[in-house]
Amino acid sequence: MKMNTLTLAVVLGLGSTSVIANTDVAELEQRINELEARLVKTEQVTEEANDQASSFEFHGYARAGLLINDNLNGATGTGPYMTAAGAIGAPIGRLGVEDDNYVEANLIHNRYLDDGSSARFHIMLADSVETNNEWTAEESQLNVRQVYSELANLRAFSDSEALSNATFWAGKRFDRANYDIHFLDSDIVFLSGTGAGVYDAQLSDDWKANFSIYGRDFGNIDSSSTDIENYIATMNNWVGNWQFMLSGMTASDNKELTQGSADKGFHALLAYHADSFYGAGEGFAKSGVLFGDGLGAELKGIGSNGLLTEDAQAVRVFTYGVTRFAENWRAAPSFMAEYSQDRFEKNDEFAWASVNLRLAQEFTENFEMVYEGSYQYMDLDNATDKASGSFYKATIAPTLKLSTSKGFFDRPELRFAVSYVDWSEDLNDYAVSLDTDAATMGDGGEVLFALQMETWF
Repeated sequence: MKMNTLTLAVVLGLGSTSVIANTDVAELEQRINELEARLVKTEQVTEEANDQASSFEFHGYARAGLLINDNLNGATGTGPYMTAAGAIGAPIGRLGVEDDNYVEANLIHNRYLDDGSSARFHIMLADSVETNNEWTAEESQLNVRQVYSELANLRAFSDSEALSNATFWAGKRFDRANYDIHFLDSDIVFLSGTGAGVYDAQLSDDWKANFSIYGRDFGNIDSSSTDIENYIATMNNWVGNWQFMLSGMTASDNKELTQGSADKGFHALLAYHADSFYGAGEGFAKSGVLFGDGLGAELKGIGSNGLLTEDAQAVRVFTYGVTRFAENWRAAPSFMAEYSQDRFEKNDEFAWASVNLRLAQEFTENFEMVYEGSYQYMDLDNATDKASGSFYKATIAPTLKLSTSKGFFDRPELRFAVSYVDWSEDLNDYAVSLDTDAATMGDGGEVLFALQMETWF
């Protein structure tokens, strides 16, 4: 580009006889040198601009709506964890029973260098309220849920097979490898807190691993207290479609400040991520088992519960998938079950199992009927009281969306839903949690009406 521009300048100069006649060679050389200097400066500015290349992203999630009971009152005590076993992480199908307005806003700045390295800054704001009013400042729980930075593909590690394509991070964040069963509104595993780590360490041709250290505070019922700190070290391994995750944790002050509580723990996850619907059709399926001991017995929120005893043990199994089984029908079955003992008290024992099926019937490009059935069995013994029984939910939801053909996870959706919920009388007013503010189940046999929007991007 530089030589072409110089040539053009010389040709134009020589093409004018008046210029040749009145300009000596020295002046012409000076002009060429000045032009060359300007081109060099332009190249430097261009290189600096490339070094500073950046982009911004905005992502979000939100749900909002009305939930009304059959007495035309605002429904209370509902939600994906409305059963007696919900206090220990047992979910039901979420469709038609959510009564909160929740929003997440993610702002991301990316910076790229010519050598392939990059940096990312991420901040996430979130708020949740149950009031239906438009001004919610007094009830607002607006919070910075994430704030962290990442550095990827650093030149300093270009000669390292393990770290040449790795991503380093530090700050407050959700672990990148968290994932959930959307239809239950339940994470399979959720690791979060403040710390640092490295993602995508290439340990062999088909083995990648993530290494992280997180810190969490609890003290104990007040989860925002900083009286006790729990430190969690995690190694998350991916070999093909298999995932094997190990976490160890320690909270040295927990046993001293809360008699009988654990001061260490262990957590493990083994999962298989299938590229088809259980090998029988298009879609995907995920299945696995989790085990926890001590502070690791809170299987979903790793290291988040300081009330667990040092003898606490828990095991959970899960499976779910999504498929299209006919031209205008989609299905998403899910199953999750857990058994735990010595959780909060010596000899307490909790068992539960949840089954959920969501179906979608596409009528037009913009309208579908969504059906959801949920069943949960629970056998609960908090070492003082016992309760066992079943919970049932059936929901039908006419739904509007931009394109029904794009599947379960295309948003936004606008829904009207009618649900019927019922449960065994033995479960009425039974509380699992040691938290005295824990919600209890009232009488069953209730019809709920919902108007809701949900979106993400």
